[in-house]
Amino acid sequence: MSASAERRGISRGALIIGALCLAALFALLLVAVQRSDRPDRQALPSALIGRPAPATVLPLLHAPGSTLDLATLRGRPYVLNVWGSWCPECRVEHPTVSALARSGQVRVIGYALKDDPADSLRWLRQFGNPYEAVVSDVEGKASLNWGIYGAPETFLVDAGGIVRWKHVGPLDQAIVETELLPALAAAERAR
Repeated sequence: MSASAERRGISRGALIIGALCLAALFALLLVAVQRSDRPDRQALPSALIGRPAPATVLPLLHAPGSTLDLATLRGRPYVLNVWGSWCPECRVEHPTVSALARSGQVRVIGYALKDDPADSLRWLRQFGNPYEAVVSDVEGKASLNWGIYGAPETFLVDAGGIVRWKHVGPLDQAIVETELLPALAAAERAR
């Protein structure tokens, strides 16, 4: 023990306990920081699950003079995939979205969020357009009704127009197989 510690009356045991407490606090902070880097889909629940999809009429990306009223999609389920050319994670999920669309199991509708239409069109030319239709919400106003936090986000809407599932973050094949397709099957059985 140092002479200065002895003069202040600090024992060796107190120093060890203090060091252990400091190490434990550091370990807890490290775990908390590591966990905050992982997206927690449960932290962003959707109030829309089990409720009618919001009334949404937006311009079609490929025909700006025309609009698509999402209510006209009733009769068959669809996936609404929110993306933007500015979104790096949208590029990551794009092969999965493309494979889902090619599978024919469900219609896939694109929702270009807060994106310049020219940038959206260029992005689709570069990476491919898997969507049956793409709506464009340049200002993001309609996204508020959907409770969209950003991109990518994906919704499953059943044949009756009810939102059955939502995923925040990029889709991958495991999520499609373990979450989206079972939600689709459940919606079809409930019909």
